[in-house]
Amino acid sequence: MKQIVFLLVLCILTASGFAVFAQTDEMPPAPIINDEGGTVSITGEMVYTNTLFTAGVAQPLIILEDQAGFVRRDNSFLMPIASQTLGQITSDFYQSPVSYSIALPIQPQGTFSDVDNDGETDPGVQIYAVAYWSNTFGDPYLEERDLYGGGWSTAYASTRVSEDLDTLYEIIGGKLLIYAPDDEQGFPSNFGDDGLLFTEDDPVVRLPQGYTVVDLDTDPFTFDRSAEVIIDLIEPEGAALDDFSDMSYTEAFDAMIEKMRTEYAFTEYKGIDWDALADEYRPRFERAEREDDQDEYIRALQDFLWEIPDGHIALYPGAPVLGEDFQNAVLGGIGLVIRELDDGRVIVTNVIPNSSADDAGIEVRAEVLSINGTDITTWIDNTFVFDGPFSTDHVRRLSQLRYATRFPYGETVEVEFQNPDANPQTVELFAGDEVESFNSQSSVPFDAAFELPVEYSLLPSGYGYVSINSFSDNDLLSIQLWERMIQTLNSEATPGLIIDMRRNGGGSGFLADQMAAYFFNEELILGTSYSYDRALGEFVTDEDRPERFFLPPEELRYNGTIAVLVGPDCVSACEFFAYNMTLQNRAAVVGQYPTAGLGGGVQDFAMPDGQFVRFTVGRAVDANGEIHIEGIGIVPTVQVPVTEETLFYDGDVILDYAIDYLDENATELEPNVSRADGGNIQVFGKVDGEIGSGERIRYTLTANQDDTLTIMLNGIDGLDTYLRVYNVAGDLIDENDDIETGRDLSSRIEGLDVSAGDVLLIEVGTYADASSGEFMLQVEGER
Repeated sequence: MKQIVFLLVLCILTASGFAVFAQTDEMPPAPIINDEGGTVSITGEMVYTNTLFTAGVAQPLIILEDQAGFVRRDNSFLMPIASQTLGQITSDFYQSPVSYSIALPIQPQGTFSDVDNDGETDPGVQIYAVAYWSNTFGDPYLEERDLYGGGWSTAYASTRVSEDLDTLYEIIGGKLLIYAPDDEQGFPSNFGDDGLLFTEDDPVVRLPQGYTVVDLDTDPFTFDRSAEVIIDLIEPEGAALDDFSDMSYTEAFDAMIEKMRTEYAFTEYKGIDWDALADEYRPRFERAEREDDQDEYIRALQDFLWEIPDGHIALYPGAPVLGEDFQNAVLGGIGLVIRELDDGRVIVTNVIPNSSADDAGIEVRAEVLSINGTDITTWIDNTFVFDGPFSTDHVRRLSQLRYATRFPYGETVEVEFQNPDANPQTVELFAGDEVESFNSQSSVPFDAAFELPVEYSLLPSGYGYVSINSFSDNDLLSIQLWERMIQTLNSEATPGLIIDMRRNGGGSGFLADQMAAYFFNEELILGTSYSYDRALGEFVTDEDRPERFFLPPEELRYNGTIAVLVGPDCVSACEFFAYNMTLQNRAAVVGQYPTAGLGGGVQDFAMPDGQFVRFTVGRAVDANGEIHIEGIGIVPTVQVPVTEETLFYDGDVILDYAIDYLDENATELEPNVSRADGGNIQVFGKVDGEIGSGERIRYTLTANQDDTLTIMLNGIDGLDTYLRVYNVAGDLIDENDDIETGRDLSSRIEGLDVSAGDVLLIEVGTYADASSGEFMLQVEGER
């Protein structure tokens, strides 16, 4: 009887045209639509609404993404370079929607996957999604670091993947491109009873040879053999911008409260009472809506956000009314710049010439005792600032010091002070049109329009110095500059490096992590991030994918001693870099104050009247699961005191503390190069040779008479040479990189005086020992 039932079920399945191949002798053919012999080219669009999507992207790619890792559920699978067919982006990437096209290779080089469930070994098929990626490291193809640690999931692809924790990264819809080497290979015709793709219960159909596009959103799947196919990429739900802009003011406020109540990453950590905030601020939004008052709406929105003690919280672009409020409150200045010392005193660090304070005789180094009859400490405590909100008290305090001497224009201000070696006195000052004292207390001045994301040099002390100005600039350029610096440090055996992070406003946390990896020799686990899962209703993390280092090649790692300079303007991703450098005591952290204390990932959403709100949705923790940055910051391990001596120091006191640290701790390094003996060379002699990457060649010259030499090292076909001359003891006498920077990459040393019998070691190299090619070395004399 059981056999009859089985045969009946089999007949029904076979009649339906979608039999499970393991139970039949022959797969039914896939039902084909638009049969034009197979797909030849793909075009489509990618729409993105995420306001952070393009940040730092320099080399966006649309590629065929090999799905073998997903088929195997192998999170360590790395997409083979040979499989990466690159498309063309045919519109402005920085303006959504983005259009693209891909011409399919006649013989693709992807990974074959046997997915027909017949229990036998078959050639299988190649399975691709069309996907967006950003290339940062190495050549134009994606390597492990570009792939964010490997794996088989991606956002902005032709497939939709699950964002639910229990089925995370499972393909649940969209389109795949399939290549079959012959007409005997099978492919699923739907997800099967378990709802998962490429599992044992999938019914299977037979594909024609060549390319076929499979639509996973139909049941059964649709198999399209059009020559030209349109496939649009899908923005994941979790990445898309939440848009409340079409709501009324009150509706948008309610939506904002609900979103923050559920998704804000630090509600319990910061003790935020969302109900109390809703009760306090909703009436203001109701009034703004009732009176159609945009200014009141903007003010209410800004005031509400200032209630959340998180420096990542921001409203942009703002509105003119906020600028007017700011100017009305702080337009007037009395000409004083003040700082608070470690001993609690508040002193004057600058007096603006011809200001009210200058006219009253207040001097630099004067102690400020009170303002308007309130002792100075209390006055600062109660000073309102327009720079908030803040994650840490020390950043708030520094901002309050800046605003403590700002007043409405025309106001009279009573100041009690004590000049050095004098008695206390009280004067009345006038808040005039003076902004110099306010602007002079901002971050270290620089011109962002002309700076590079990474700028480095050699200090007179012999240590390397690099300023990382941003992790949100051009990612590709940042890595290229970073790796060139590392090569230079190694080739020159630079014993120590100072990394200046004092005015880095953050950006990509992943980029920050991987730039720090160049100083380590272990793939350390750095931590993870928790975000809200809407399906589960709680904050979760993917424990299989913690943040970690992906080590660069060994020759691109620097093992010298390091000092990292930090301050309150080191924010977010900058702080993750600084934290990473504290692991294994890899670097000293030098500064007067901790970093800003912004430890999480952010997301934006849209509000009415063209406003956007940024808030923290990712709760970053260390490898032990502890919050390590938010509300804390990275505390200096080499503490530079805030005293009169350091405030009036002639030079950069924090930099000099770092140099002192390196003087005490740096050790000599050997150049990361191999040296070859090139033999002898004579005055008026010439050598044609070839040099490899990481190699230097030394030629010995013995002077027959007193002479003045010119040594020329010409690179063939643009080889970027580097010429060094040593004495017989191995001491460097002279060196030259480029004859003319940016124009002539060959090298030349002129006017080198020698005496009869002197022995010189002439060393042929390339810049940062990074290039290879042919060269010509010549030595000329004057006699």
